[in-house]
Amino acid sequence: MDRRTFLKAGGAAVGLGLGSAHAETRSPAPMKMDPRQVAARNRNRSEAMARHGMVCTSQTLATSAALDVLKAGGNAFDAAVCANVMLSVVEPMSCGPGGDLFAIVWSAREGKLFGLNASGRSPYAWNLDEAKKRGLDSIPSNSPLAWNVPGCVSGWEALLSRFGSKPFAELAAPAIAHAREGFPVSPIIARDWRMLAPSTPTLAATFYPGGRAPQPGDIFINPAIADFLELLSREGLRAYYEGVPAEKIVAHAQADGALLDLRDFREHSVDWVDPVSTNYRGHDVWEIPPNGQGIAALQMLNILETFDIPSLQPGSAAHLHLFAEAKRLAYEDRAVYYADQALADVPLGQLISKEYGRERAKLIDPKRAATNVGAGVFDGSKDTIYLTTSDKEGNMVSLIQSIYSGWGSNIAPGGLGFCIQNRGESFSLDPTHRNRLEPHKRPFHTIIPAFVTKEGAPWLSFGVMGGAFQPQGHVQVLMNLIDFGMSPQQAGDQPRVEHSGSSEPTGEKADGVGSLRCEAGIAEEVKAELAAMGHNVKSGGAFGGYQAILRMDEPLRYAGASDPRKDGCALGY
Repeated sequence: MDRRTFLKAGGAAVGLGLGSAHAETRSPAPMKMDPRQVAARNRNRSEAMARHGMVCTSQTLATSAALDVLKAGGNAFDAAVCANVMLSVVEPMSCGPGGDLFAIVWSAREGKLFGLNASGRSPYAWNLDEAKKRGLDSIPSNSPLAWNVPGCVSGWEALLSRFGSKPFAELAAPAIAHAREGFPVSPIIARDWRMLAPSTPTLAATFYPGGRAPQPGDIFINPAIADFLELLSREGLRAYYEGVPAEKIVAHAQADGALLDLRDFREHSVDWVDPVSTNYRGHDVWEIPPNGQGIAALQMLNILETFDIPSLQPGSAAHLHLFAEAKRLAYEDRAVYYADQALADVPLGQLISKEYGRERAKLIDPKRAATNVGAGVFDGSKDTIYLTTSDKEGNMVSLIQSIYSGWGSNIAPGGLGFCIQNRGESFSLDPTHRNRLEPHKRPFHTIIPAFVTKEGAPWLSFGVMGGAFQPQGHVQVLMNLIDFGMSPQQAGDQPRVEHSGSSEPTGEKADGVGSLRCEAGIAEEVKAELAAMGHNVKSGGAFGGYQAILRMDEPLRYAGASDPRKDGCALGY
């Protein structure tokens, strides 16, 4: 397909780029699903075990395609990109080329961890003065004003150019085939497809054929994203930022009054960063430093390490109370200090220090929920996919990618076949805030990959998707693994709690004690005890989507785990 044909793809209107109904469902599928049964699934799945490689994702077609890459001689980095590209097709409300990407990878050749920050920055022309002129007190979610340059594709390019062994065209081929031929929509993804009504014409044209969301088992076709992926396969991944895709996205943004420009795309770049860590009972837990929220998990672990968690009953009121109180303390710091370190003073070393963790732990009453918590003071001072891969050489990849809210900004411009994220709504419009809107700045980010080493050797690659919940998910999984001695699958299967109502990096203040929502499986007597301790206890929900690979050496082998809250699986060979 030449440049002119691609520009016309989807019947794009000049400026707005309104796509036609590329995606379509066929005859209604006979399969039924009772959504009430999803939260009540029997959670006792075994780990997948293999010696040569492992893939864990939230959708089976993505797991299978990435495993085929490993079997064909590709490495863990190739497999991770293949899986992410496939998820862009089969789980489009959660991820895709319109979003950002972070990864922590273990290179067997170099014997060390590397962190990748492939998140995008705000437009050069977008600033507090412009927001004030528009009368904004926050950045609207379903608007190109919430668009930053999407970093996902640059993340694929960075991984493959530094560590990959296969060309992108080969890795994208399975996703292109499924996009053109159609794939049956899996049950949890079908449920999530309906999370928001089709609020813009571009979203409806691409993802709501015939005015309705596909049902479980319906065949969904998206040749527009197939055309896009073929363009990248032919012209190279940098074509996203210097060619037709950038032109289409910018044209839509400017037609809608936003300030994104081709310069913003041309000057986009990723950063290889050093992950940061804390040691939790002999295990070094690694996260990406801010602009993300990963260090909240490290802060929580430093607080919890001061308590004798292993002596408690898993899922007991005593256990969940300490967890919730540690979360509340860490998230107040998250609301004040986490921001793009290139443009903000973030006291990173102090926040994740053991000394600070011990001081914060002293604020916790083991018997009672605090009525008010605040951030520490220093001297001088929404939907996502997660996947993990490993290979026979010992390489491991922990990768997370998202378009933020379900369907991102709800806008799929230019007939490209994917939505653009709304991550820019995470900026604060308070001029005194570290996370304030500024030109060419990365906003506060929720998506966080994680990794654990023991005595300098790789032990666990894992993540828990789910917006602001993610550090909470990391800590609950790690307590299950380290404090309670569970296997990787058991650690993810256990019922979870989610605390909400803390202060936010956009400027909102804490809502008193907040709410502690409990999944099915938390005993009624435990919820009653928590309420008596002062927690505002709620019931219902399913929190996060966990994938993990545990590594064992001499001989090298892997155990893969996949969350029953999602459609995916762990497969090895």
